[in-house]
Amino acid sequence: MTDPISTSPETTPAPEARVDPMSTVSRDIAEVPSVEIISTAALHLMSAAAVNLGLAEDLPDHQDLDEARSLIDALAGLLDAAAPSLGHHHAAPLRDGLRSLQLAFKEASTIPDEPGTGPGEKYTGEVHPSAPRR
Repeated sequence: MTDPISTSPETTPAPEARVDPMSTVSRDIAEVPSVEIISTAALHLMSAAAVNLGLAEDLPDHQDLDEARSLIDALAGLLDAAAPSLGHHHAAPLRDGLRSLQLAFKEASTIPDEPGTGPGEKYTGEVHPSAPRR
């Protein structure tokens, strides 16, 4: 009697027929335009910063301004570096989101930063509540 779980040589895939999952991932990534990958990374940074600013509906009492500062800095750096690749159409809403996070940080912080030293301001310049958007 044969063991139904064991595989016979006829049912074992040949080595060349096995699919390397990493090559599939690489192929999938290769098909995604850079603007989508950059935008997705920016949205993840924005979401994490918002949560750490206490803006999440399901975690309104959570606030970690050190984490928020790091995330906003990273977002500003990414958008500054990627602006030429994103173009105005994609960059404008991301910059608006960044500015909103910067303003929310200023509002949440009990100790104000020196002018031009708030999160991301080394990339965006000083952010004022009434300043026109760039």
